[in-house]
Amino acid sequence: MMFMSRHGGGRALRVFALASAIAVGAGAIALATRADAAAIQAPAAFVSDRLSVEVVGSGPDVILIPGLASSREVWRAEAERLKATHRVHLVQLAGFAGEPWTHGDGAFVEPVVDELARYVREAGLERPAVVGHSMGGLTAVLLAQAHPGLVGRVMSVDSLPFFSAMFGPQVTAGNARPFAAQAAAGILAADEASFRAQQAQTATGMVRDPATREAMVEWSMASDRQAMAAAIRDVMTTDARPGLAAMTTPVWALYASDADGGAPAAGADALWSREYAALPGVKLVRVDGSRHFIMADQPARFAELVDQFLAD
Repeated sequence: MMFMSRHGGGRALRVFALASAIAVGAGAIALATRADAAAIQAPAAFVSDRLSVEVVGSGPDVILIPGLASSREVWRAEAERLKATHRVHLVQLAGFAGEPWTHGDGAFVEPVVDELARYVREAGLERPAVVGHSMGGLTAVLLAQAHPGLVGRVMSVDSLPFFSAMFGPQVTAGNARPFAAQAAAGILAADEASFRAQQAQTATGMVRDPATREAMVEWSMASDRQAMAAAIRDVMTTDARPGLAAMTTPVWALYASDADGGAPAAGADALWSREYAALPGVKLVRVDGSRHFIMADQPARFAELVDQFLAD
């Protein structure tokens, strides 16, 4: 989870709410159904301590990447819908939602990008579509930048190419480091009760759907704190904007707006337009009536947009 807190106050309130949000959510509850018996795992030759992959369906390949501290179950409803026409690869990142973590406070995002590229090669995927939510959206953009020949198209769901741009246009990866360190320290220092309370409060600002709110809290509590801290440090200091101008991979960037306690439409329009300005041909799509988890708050509209994206 991560990237746009949906409070109606000023930018600073949204940023701090989101920083705590990123510091929190993912774990052990399934949003819809568990994977059915026909689901298979990633190719036997692919073994990674950074991610695991569940594969369902047949057809053109689509990779679904969840956000910070989220479970692959956040995509379950969409995967169940798509599997009739596509082969869907549901990624689970190590350290989140009960997935083991063995890397301490080391780097998070770049190794995941490298492992996703290895997965695409070893699984023999032909330029798959990649859909990522929040931190997963940043990961998808970085994957396309680093390995343009491997990726057919990218959909970034409520994700900016530089998270800390929400602090203001003057912020750089360098001067975001103290805030990133503070966010990471907060994750590690909280006791279990206060951490759960924080996650519950964060979930309210991040999604309207009650079931997803509950799932977010459980995913958070099942996540490894060191993994979450490492991830938030990386996310807040990773700036993909310098690589946007050279990208040739088609990108759709969905972003949320919610007049009832979420991001105002005008502010969301301005932020996404500014931060994706350098990306040639980017398709920006605002989804109203939604907070950060667009796929949960507006599932019908999200499904419609995914179908358009895959057919484009």
